[in-house]
Amino acid sequence: MEKPARTPDPAPDPAPAIRPARGGRPARRTAARILVALAVLGGAVGAVLLARPAERPALRPSAPGAPGAARAAALTAAALDAVTAGVPAALPGLTELIADRERRVRAHPADARAWAVLGAAYVERARHTADPAGLPAAERALRTSLRLSPEHNADATSALAALAVERRDFPAARTWAQQALALAPGRGATYALLIDACTGMGDHKAVGRYLEQSLKADHSPAARARAAAVYRDRGWREDAAAQLTDAVAAATGPAERAAYLEQSGRYAWERGDLDEAQRSFTAALRLDPARRDALAGRARTLASLGRSAEAVAAYRRALGDRPRPEHLLELGELYESLGQDGPAEAQYERVRERAGQEEAAGVDTALVLGRLEADHGDPEEAVRGLREEWLRQPGTAVADALGWALHRAGQDQEALEFATTATEEAQGGGVRDALYEFHRGAVEAELGLTGPARRHLEQALRTAPAFSPLRAPEAGRALAELGEPVAAEAPAGVEVAADATG
Repeated sequence: MEKPARTPDPAPDPAPAIRPARGGRPARRTAARILVALAVLGGAVGAVLLARPAERPALRPSAPGAPGAARAAALTAAALDAVTAGVPAALPGLTELIADRERRVRAHPADARAWAVLGAAYVERARHTADPAGLPAAERALRTSLRLSPEHNADATSALAALAVERRDFPAARTWAQQALALAPGRGATYALLIDACTGMGDHKAVGRYLEQSLKADHSPAARARAAAVYRDRGWREDAAAQLTDAVAAATGPAERAAYLEQSGRYAWERGDLDEAQRSFTAALRLDPARRDALAGRARTLASLGRSAEAVAAYRRALGDRPRPEHLLELGELYESLGQDGPAEAQYERVRERAGQEEAAGVDTALVLGRLEADHGDPEEAVRGLREEWLRQPGTAVADALGWALHRAGQDQEALEFATTATEEAQGGGVRDALYEFHRGAVEAELGLTGPARRHLEQALRTAPAFSPLRAPEAGRALAELGEPVAAEAPAGVEVAADATG
């Protein structure tokens, strides 16, 4: 599997390096640096602001003095606060903020702060719209900011970490976020990026350490949502739900509140509470109708409720013209579960096409392509790609995907090792995910480990009885084939636990 382009390693570029401040720098040296930067920036401004239309979605900001100028200014200010704090921003505000900062860097191309905000806003827009085409422009803007202000530029450094997270380049994200934290200790948004990066790297001890530091330094709603994500990964569902309830109540804007409601709905769906999931997704969309993850979450929940026609329509709304590959994969599997093989194959092909577009923007798509190929393509290719991904960033999701790909490729003994990593708390797999439990149970059944297989398949269906339109029925069939536990022979008066039999 061809590997996607990566965020360039920070090391070769002198700009990201953390250099101590040097007092008493002569004014003429500073002026000379600015003159050199200005000479270079003529090309930089053109590269970012005159990018191809595919990299710069059309912006229609309110012109100064127009009737909507006051509203535009308010939207810009709100988006600036959100982007600076690292919390979700509403799309209209992002549009106004981007247009404002584009005007600013045209007029003042040596404004490092404006370049940093512009790059961060591009990243947030890509996350909000599921359109990665603007990520190269984001990187150019942020590198420009670092060239202008290389020594104390926590804004650009932190935004480069956010860019790397969006591209699923977790090693680079951790490097940038560590540098940003050294420049601006205690910044909550930076802790969030470090936690995301270390989670993707499978470094669970570091996740715990950074979460503890974060909660001491930051008491914002974003910090509570961040804690909920860690608690979810540890299998602490009640604690995660409580943190999200507090985050939703304390959120300061509709877009932020919608993001936490979407997160709450996702966790409710994972634990099989479909009514709560629907309420959360509906509330999120009422606040932010364009939130794609909430649209997809509602579609996923409708599929779990057996409302297939409604689910298909909801997925189509969620996909729009910039579909996320993982949502295309979900729709394909829904079609396949309904016996509609033609539409299913069309969606799987769209996954590959969309993944190619994301790779062109520097996004790592190894995980979603590995899942696709394991179940609907070439399992051997899935194993090759996911092995490389595991060596680079061995997170829990990669462990599960690689284990399943190995199983589908007929390598069950090794598959069990990765399935165990994904599900055993002692190995970092504390998350209670029904699909992970199903994968492990299916591998164990293939190896003749009937007791453990029965236990994990039952756990999958207890956790979320309709966790997948394809795999949940398969889990039921596998359990039926295993049959009931058979009591083992034992000395008189000694009972044998059912789990130990079979």
